[in-house]
Amino acid sequence: MSSPMSDEGPAAPALELTVTGIPCWLLGEYLEELGGEAQADGWYRGERWAVRLIHVEDYCLGSLRVGRVRLELHGAADAVARLHPCLEKKLLRAGG
Repeated sequence: MSSPMSDEGPAAPALELTVTGIPCWLLGEYLEELGGEAQADGWYRGERWAVRLIHVEDYCLGSLRVGRVRLELHGAADAVARLHPCLEKKLLRAGG
């Protein structure tokens, strides 16, 4: 699927993160708190930015399995610069 920020075909995300231990539904809530709206196509769109959340293979250590989600942030450079630090604060977890 092409980025919603471009009509010229697929565009590389401005930022890509793999988030471990935070479920997709909670990441979606964080994006909504930061001004995004969930779309029927699975994207979250805000002012001049869009995020796609993609489930990726769980992190496994022995019998322990922890979910992971890839977050792809697309958008104008200034919008990404504003959103990124706010998103990073939401992703902080005690213990690393």
